[in-house]
Amino acid sequence: MPFDLVIFDCDGVLVDSERLTVGIEARVLTELGWPHTPDEVIAGFMGRSPSYQRGEITKRLGADAAALFDERTDTEAHAVFDSDLIAVPGVEAVLAELRARGVMTCVASSGTHERIRRTLGRTGLLAGFEGRIFSASEVENGKPAPDLFLHAAARMGIEPGRCAVIEDSVYGVRGAVAAGMAAFGFGGGLTQPAQLADAGATVFDAMADLVPLLIA
Repeated sequence: MPFDLVIFDCDGVLVDSERLTVGIEARVLTELGWPHTPDEVIAGFMGRSPSYQRGEITKRLGADAAALFDERTDTEAHAVFDSDLIAVPGVEAVLAELRARGVMTCVASSGTHERIRRTLGRTGLLAGFEGRIFSASEVENGKPAPDLFLHAAARMGIEPGRCAVIEDSVYGVRGAVAAGMAAFGFGGGLTQPAQLADAGATVFDAMADLVPLLIA
């Protein structure tokens, strides 16, 4: 195995949450006075930290609107997660095979610890990552900066060059490349595969294809 550690993004890679939230965020932003389509949310915010998104909304609409955005989207997202959230198809088998091969895994997500634990718990994946969950809230700069990935690798005791990162956003792929890690882009999500490839990722379309790429 050429990698000692496989670092997974959470939203859109482990849990199929992005499909549930981009429409909510686009609608709430539009209602608050900053018109957005789901595609514009994907391009501008998917993969970025909540603090980045909050800062951009504050600059455009003010702090009160940013706080209201957080409140409304959190409430709606939690409700839809409880009813509709599932693990990304095939990811449980990937995690099982990596465990069988003795490869370490961890999560490095732009989301808060509360959100990561909620979504992983809702989909039955939390126990497999206990003690190995890292959030952008722990570092100075979120994706596309390399800080979060380097932080995760350091905490896991692995050199960056021995790490693979599994991402579904352009910002995440750029962060992995900047960290000196091998980036693998999940093309079965909301980001166009060509955009992931242009950012520096080896692209795969289905989770069943991932482990063969990692061991190639």
